[in-house]
Amino acid sequence: MAMDNTNRTDSTTWEARKRRRTARRRVTAAAVVVLAALGTAPVAAQQPADATGVSSRSAESHGRGTLLDITPVADLDRADVARFLVSGGMDTDTVRHGLRAYRLTYRTITPQGAPTTATGLLALPKGGPHRLDLVSDTHGTMAHRDYAPSVGEDFGRFAPYLHASAGRAVAAPDYLGLGKGPGRHPYMDTKSSVTASVDMLRASRTAALRLDRPLTGDVYASGFSQGGQVAMALGRALDNGVDRHFRLRALAPVSGPYDIEHAEMPALFDGRVNDISGIFYMSYFLTAQNRLHPLYKDPSEAFREPYAGIVDDLFDTNHTEEQIIPALPATLKELLTDDYYRQVQHPTGALLAAVRAQDGTCAWKPDVPVRLYSSSGDADVPIANARDCASDLAAHGVAAPVVDQGSTDHNATYMKSGPQIVRWFDAVAARS
Repeated sequence: MAMDNTNRTDSTTWEARKRRRTARRRVTAAAVVVLAALGTAPVAAQQPADATGVSSRSAESHGRGTLLDITPVADLDRADVARFLVSGGMDTDTVRHGLRAYRLTYRTITPQGAPTTATGLLALPKGGPHRLDLVSDTHGTMAHRDYAPSVGEDFGRFAPYLHASAGRAVAAPDYLGLGKGPGRHPYMDTKSSVTASVDMLRASRTAALRLDRPLTGDVYASGFSQGGQVAMALGRALDNGVDRHFRLRALAPVSGPYDIEHAEMPALFDGRVNDISGIFYMSYFLTAQNRLHPLYKDPSEAFREPYAGIVDDLFDTNHTEEQIIPALPATLKELLTDDYYRQVQHPTGALLAAVRAQDGTCAWKPDVPVRLYSSSGDADVPIANARDCASDLAAHGVAAPVVDQGSTDHNATYMKSGPQIVRWFDAVAARS
């Protein structure tokens, strides 16, 4: 139940997605020759002791953040980047450079603390200063692993390309179980999303050094939807000194579900979240969280038939939203058993514990400027989430304005906010 990033499932959206893919094929065609010259095989990563970005004993014991390989995935000039962003409806006045992008594979840990690997996208500008500031961009809800930033040149690359073309390096983690990472995605498990994001920063530091574009250590954090919540939690980790190589400079999440208990879940029942989104998010949330915080012993306790028999497999990271949503009913009432419908309305026990484990990402005092981007027209993640986040920050002595993008929908909020965030990061950097 937490928050979208890319796809509405009506026919209009499917056609728009097809048009975006066609536009991207045109954009990337010019890069094929360059990528061929770069080579498509992974580049073995040298791992000098000082270049891993891993400083804590626990991180070192797991090899967390160790870079395993680098694979070139895009090489675009400035006009290519502008065409790509325009295809998604994004302003291009901040596009100053072309870019090169790479898939990084690195070591991290599972929600249980066991060693695993993950992937992510590193985008570097062609131009700008030699040493680069870094943007951490954390993406929104994705059900299919191939939609992740390092694999699919789709929605997940708009913000990374936007920020890289403005002159900063961008680290965009795929999260666990998406992209080329093994296993299932622990959807809305904020803790593991943060560990994967921190370790992506470490891997990016090593990769940037190898690619002769070393990082300054300054980090500007942003993210959308699910990734907005991750960005807030990542910002807290960085502000608390999770890695001495990185310094948080500004925080600008977009449309994050910061208050599932008091804002997002009630909105499922009062019309503020549309039914298609609500069913998709709730199904994804329950099936993923049940693997982490057992919510039910058998799917039939939570889901009505025939959905109880299929819902878990639908979210195996190999089904697209276009496949998942038509297989689900039209309303939560049809999806959930009577008992579980009431449980979602008034969470208690294990479900409440799972929800609260993700909430609270705004209950701290950042030492950097914060802006919260949202819109009153968002029917996926209502603006009440951002307002509650701002209230939590205010209670800790931090004034964080909520930038309301008006009547725009969820995805359009992301597209409209992106260039504004670039300009704000520019202003913050100029003052530092």
